[in-house]
Amino acid sequence: MGNPIGTVEWIEKNEKLNELIKQEAALTTHAMNHGFEAEVMRISSDEESFVLKTWSKSSKPDIQFQYHLLNALFERGLSVSRPVAWGIDPNGDQVLLTTFDGGPVLKLNGKKMADIAKILSSIHRIRVEELEQIQLPKYDFIGYFFPGVREHSDLAQALEALVEKTPITQEHIIHGDFHMANFLEENGRYTVIDWTNGQLGDPRYDFAWSLALIKIYVSERNAEAFRNAYLLENEMDREELEAFEALACIRWLLLNRSGGTPKGSNTMGKVKRLVMNNRYLSELGINDFLAKR
Repeated sequence: MGNPIGTVEWIEKNEKLNELIKQEAALTTHAMNHGFEAEVMRISSDEESFVLKTWSKSSKPDIQFQYHLLNALFERGLSVSRPVAWGIDPNGDQVLLTTFDGGPVLKLNGKKMADIAKILSSIHRIRVEELEQIQLPKYDFIGYFFPGVREHSDLAQALEALVEKTPITQEHIIHGDFHMANFLEENGRYTVIDWTNGQLGDPRYDFAWSLALIKIYVSERNAEAFRNAYLLENEMDREELEAFEALACIRWLLLNRSGGTPKGSNTMGKVKRLVMNNRYLSELGINDFLAKR
């Protein structure tokens, strides 16, 4: 596998890229697990490693924005990868080079989940005024997180009823897709990756989406540790949290219909329990719909 660093037209970079280019002949590369949106490659020198993401698929996010956002968050001590450079490869695809920050978080327990919850809390507590130079985007909540929902009348009606009861605010930075696959661990240090959905949004939704995914794909026990640690620093009453969890469930069900959610043998059972235990979803008839599936 060839080393692509020298073939990219780098648009913005820091001093680390110049060091890597000087070592180019000695660098090694190997492919990593690709996501839905990009190809991923690890590039290593004798002393350190980096990750090169190439958006060669249908998704074409604003990588310049990601580069500046990561830079601002890293400078403020947030648990993110340090961006090194971004540019355009010979195929015309955008690429982003960052530090390599470990592998998946393994052997989850209450302490790890509490630490991860505190990282999410620290993201939500950033003063937006400190990031004014980045121009954080603000999107239509339903249009962004629930694309195509109008084609599913049952979900659309439930969604509109929930948003009417619980107005969405967009005054804080959110990650937009904070889940365990977007977390890395190395020597006890955690790093949040994949900031494609970084934006001005509602931290209550960001938290509820993360919590719902932990319940579905990890365990109730770890979800409880995550919830308790986050709520120690961010006040939410029970009804408020239940409403946002209902929104998260509706999003999962919408993505599931388009084949956009991973499923194991007990995934749907966990989703059904989550729906059954949510007063808002029961009142809106989502539980009845699931029982017919």
